[in-house]
Amino acid sequence: MLKLEGIIPPIPTPFNVDGSFNEELFKDLIKWYLSVGVKGIAICGSTGEGYALLPDEYSRICGVTVKAVGGKVLVVAGVIVNSLNQALTYGKLAKDSGVDVLMITPPHYIFTPSEEGLYKYFKTIAEVLNIPITIYNVIPQTPVPLNVIIRLVNDVKLLVGIKQSRGDISGLADIIRAVGDKISIMSAIDDLLYPSFMLGARGAIAAICTVAPELCVELYELVKEGKYVEALKIHNKLLPIWRVVGQYDMPARVKTALELRGIPAGYPRIPLLPVSNDVRGEIKEVLRSVGLLS
Repeated sequence: MLKLEGIIPPIPTPFNVDGSFNEELFKDLIKWYLSVGVKGIAICGSTGEGYALLPDEYSRICGVTVKAVGGKVLVVAGVIVNSLNQALTYGKLAKDSGVDVLMITPPHYIFTPSEEGLYKYFKTIAEVLNIPITIYNVIPQTPVPLNVIIRLVNDVKLLVGIKQSRGDISGLADIIRAVGDKISIMSAIDDLLYPSFMLGARGAIAAICTVAPELCVELYELVKEGKYVEALKIHNKLLPIWRVVGQYDMPARVKTALELRGIPAGYPRIPLLPVSNDVRGEIKEVLRSVGLLS
């Protein structure tokens, strides 16, 4: 069975100023992430503005990624939609493109499904599409409760992971304790990756890994090796980065941070806008303070 582990950055989708997809920048981004030792590439997630992609764009991005990665690491495709039919449509596009795993949020519109509804949502997607899935537990008004996760782990053999993005470290600990020996629990609690790894998270699919992938890879390896003092030093470098990047317009800030590092990542897609000069200056100063800018 496929195994999620290590650092898997949820990479940005570079757009041109007119909102069109910039394929060449995207392929350059993938090449850079592969060069720093990541164990997978996650596309079309929150950082990748996957919620803003039309089906043909989504399919194209999946195909470009699979070809660019060339089997070196896993390709994880986000499915951020509001209905089962949409999830099946986008999921089939991803599967047909050759991605390895789907990373699926619960529906996130104003109405909240019941626990039974959430259970059937994820179970149906896995069974109909016959592809490994990861639950992307991020939606504030539609959290996937632990008892539903346990049921799904027991009943859905294609459930290979949980991406836990809700900021409560105790919730992550509960999930690891309950099912961490059966599937991969991946942290997306960006400012708490160090304690996440200490608790037993098998890796991270987190936006901070997109801005500073080499630091996140180093942090993960240091914890695995039991070098906790050195790991804490890396953690303390990541914290200020997340404080300045992890805001309401996070995808735009991620792209700015990468550009400042000399890695062009394109424009965000409206309604997100490029950051102000003041925010750009704040990001630049933080990156310089932690040694990511000369």
